[in-house]
Amino acid sequence: MTSLFWIFLVLFTLGALAYIRVSLFTSSVVVAIIMAAGTATGIIGPISWLLFLLIALPLNVGPIRKNLITKPLLKLYKSIMPEMSTTEKEAIEAGTTWWEADLFAGKPNWKKLHNYPVARLTAEEQAFLDGPVEEVCKMLNQHQVSHQLADLPAEIWQYLKDHGFFAMIIKKKYGGLEYSAYAQSRVLQKLAGVSSELASTVGVPNSLGPGELLQHYGTPDQQDHYLPRLAKGLEVPCFALTSPEAGSDAGAIPDFGIVCKGQWQGEEVLGMKLTWNKRYITLAPVATVLGLAFKLQDPDKLLGDKTDLGITCALIPTDVPGVETGRRHFPLNCMFQNGPTRGNEVFVPLSFIIGGPEMAGQGWRMLVECLSVGRGITLPSNSAGGVKTAAVATGAYARIRRQFKLPIGKLEGIEEPMARIGGNAYLMDAVTSLTTTGIDMGEKPSVISAIVKYHLTDRMQKCVIDAMDIHGGKGVCLGEGNYLGRGYQAAPIAITVEGANILTRSMIIYGQGAIRCHPYVLAEMESAFDPDTQKALHDFDSALFGHIGFSISNFIRSFWLGLTSSRFSNSPYNDKTKRYYQQMNRFSANLALLSDLAMATLGGELKRKERISARLGDLLSQLYLASATLKRYQDEGRQTEDLALVQWAVEDALYKLQDSLDDLLDNFPMGLGKLLRLVIFPFGRTVKRPSDVLDHQVAKIMQTPCASRERLGKGQFWTPSEHNAVGIQEQTFKDILACEPLHNKICKASGKRLPFMWLDKLAAQGKALGILSDEEVALLERAEIGRMKSINVADFDPQELKAQMLETEKQHQAA
Repeated sequence: MTSLFWIFLVLFTLGALAYIRVSLFTSSVVVAIIMAAGTATGIIGPISWLLFLLIALPLNVGPIRKNLITKPLLKLYKSIMPEMSTTEKEAIEAGTTWWEADLFAGKPNWKKLHNYPVARLTAEEQAFLDGPVEEVCKMLNQHQVSHQLADLPAEIWQYLKDHGFFAMIIKKKYGGLEYSAYAQSRVLQKLAGVSSELASTVGVPNSLGPGELLQHYGTPDQQDHYLPRLAKGLEVPCFALTSPEAGSDAGAIPDFGIVCKGQWQGEEVLGMKLTWNKRYITLAPVATVLGLAFKLQDPDKLLGDKTDLGITCALIPTDVPGVETGRRHFPLNCMFQNGPTRGNEVFVPLSFIIGGPEMAGQGWRMLVECLSVGRGITLPSNSAGGVKTAAVATGAYARIRRQFKLPIGKLEGIEEPMARIGGNAYLMDAVTSLTTTGIDMGEKPSVISAIVKYHLTDRMQKCVIDAMDIHGGKGVCLGEGNYLGRGYQAAPIAITVEGANILTRSMIIYGQGAIRCHPYVLAEMESAFDPDTQKALHDFDSALFGHIGFSISNFIRSFWLGLTSSRFSNSPYNDKTKRYYQQMNRFSANLALLSDLAMATLGGELKRKERISARLGDLLSQLYLASATLKRYQDEGRQTEDLALVQWAVEDALYKLQDSLDDLLDNFPMGLGKLLRLVIFPFGRTVKRPSDVLDHQVAKIMQTPCASRERLGKGQFWTPSEHNAVGIQEQTFKDILACEPLHNKICKASGKRLPFMWLDKLAAQGKALGILSDEEVALLERAEIGRMKSINVADFDPQELKAQMLETEKQHQAA
């Protein structure tokens, strides 16, 4: 029994040391001390010491370990590790890792998360939102844009140019606004709540495009020429990457350029003949300057020894002979400018390459680095803004609209989708804030940008569907009072562009995350292909044994946290959020463990097992979404009245995570899922979806004027201007609530339970009874006008609905 006790003590100690991630050397010393104590009591003898030394010495003595263990393993690793293509290397090396790496590592540092700066606007940025952004929102008539003009009106185009909307990313020394990523996000959110066309038109020039590329890589001459013109709106940019044959696989673009000599402005110069056929290019139909991605070839070796230089980016004025701007695409009735661009052997000087001739072949690196920033701002912000507006507008509509003698928002069947909209609005705003905070700190978070692009556009689409279901005919029938229909039609566009969501989930998130976020895998890969054999051996040894210790730690952590349901793990707060932090500790350890096992069992095949990769990516993604929600709650002062929103958002994210984890274990390679389930879920699934009670609380917030509801829709366009249906409805919502006591007063005085409708007639009745003041009568009359605007839908003369060109377009074509 005594020997068993000492064996158990050693194993328990090793497990505890692994749990807290003590170094190999320290662990060996601690075990030696325990064994010394055992020797002093006469329990541990020479054989036990011999076994210990046979294991401990080779592991802790560097030269022995490297020659006996690391060297043969490095040789084996090189033989089985497939060499990555140049585009894969550049994609993986682009950008930086940030908070997602902590989540991937199995032991999140919550203090680190909460110590990140709180996202704030400067006075100048806030003034822009309150001034020009507010004004352009008032100017826009969405029905006119989507049904009559098929474009933004000319006065809005000019207003955007005059007030620097296309220059938010451009530095002030070039005449730009130089706003933070957070400010850009707030601007786009507000615009998206009004019009997807408006948000897309502003978002694209401030995302992946010539402005971003020029600032990072342009020559001084290119910057001095183009950036001031872009800032003033004298140039309208677009960027052409996608080809008919190369969409998601952007690295396979067939468009090409040939280095050659040719005539340019009367002189023979070294240049290139470009041939391209691009589509889906936002702003292409109106662009004056075209950013172009193509593969550059140098068959005559005019630039050096290489013939295939690789993907290159150039900036080409659209009035260059041979540049063909195609007609417009028609993306799901969303009338932002989008279309094809083509060229056949268009000759331009090499100086048109962004960054000059020395940047030939560097285009893919340039693109993935810039995309890691732009993809983290534009589409996630547009999605968040749309859902924030939909959440508050749906709450107002559900309180105004009555069926079965009740506001429909009080029906449990309506509360369920309402809660999904409200909870997601809170989460999505939190995610954009945390992500732009990282960007403003100088990060280029390529993994996070893929996470937020996929998950926020996906949640946006589902929320719009929920909102449409609640609004019914109000959402179906288009017209000036419909604030949902066009967004519902346009939702698949966000799902498709900047990396299709299926690709992003199944390949990009985890494909980059597994290598970039893992603390040791990238170092192992780099050392395997290092030509310096001594350095390679040293680096591989360090990474390999760090990796082994990391894997053991995550196994122990997963086992212990599963056994105890993580109730003894750390949490920065001891309130209702405590369990969320503890559950995330557990899931983070699970992610790290399963990642290592997936890579060990599948090796290079993992990138082809897309459903395994997707589910592992889901774990990382939902951890990021949940942690962003908790960060927002902290940053806003832990407002307890917002707790229902926080709880719904985090519980929904963790439940989705648990679903993906469950599916992953059911399909884990080599049949290991059943064994792993005993470690990860020893007592079954523990996370529950948001309860009916929580749904009710979120739906109630959405229908009640309160600080929580204001925070839910903060920064959106609520002014009840002529064409802002949600602003008008918001005023009606407040009027209706003020009318309810008056309705009760009239019912009591008349001795009848009168229906809550025809409020103008109720006003007349109350006035006749002498129980209402003139102000109360006016309130009821105004509320009835607003109520009917809110629940009615537009109708049209049949001629208005015929597809026909505007008279001005006919005249233009005739000319």
